Amino acid sequence: MTHAKPLPKINADTQAFWDGCREHILRIQKCGDCGQLRWPPAFLCPNCLSTDTRWITASGKGTVYSFAVYHVAFDPAFREDLPYVVALVALEEGPHILSNIIKCDPHEVTCDMPVEVIWDEATESVTLPKFRPADPSRQDKHGSV
Repeated sequence: MTHAKPLPKINADTQAFWDGCREHILRIQKCGDCGQLRWPPAFLCPNCLSTDTRWITASGKGTVYSFAVYHVAFDPAFREDLPYVVALVALEEGPHILSNIIKCDPHEVTCDMPVEVIWDEATESVTLPKFRPADPSRQDKHGSV
């Protein structure tokens, strides 16, 4: 499987997240001391600075908090995807995750739109979490996975 687009740089702090994605499980971190949920992954809690980190499974559901529709490809690898949506999704559990909204007309994406995770198996070792409208009537074939 070849993937021409940039891939994430996986490191010790993010390995469990990307392992979960490969298994189609969306994981977020939970502080073992104060209980704060967070994304992106980090080696310490931004709330209490604890290094006691646990991973929990997120529902994969959320709402669009903010978004942008790209009409210009700033990297040639994204030219065929134009227009495409980059969104900040507020997960049901609280943390926000930056991703793409696919499977709908980019100009129909709205803030507070309910979304659910969908998986893009970019390579054999990297699966990307993306989101689509949770309401099947808002889904279409725009934006491949």
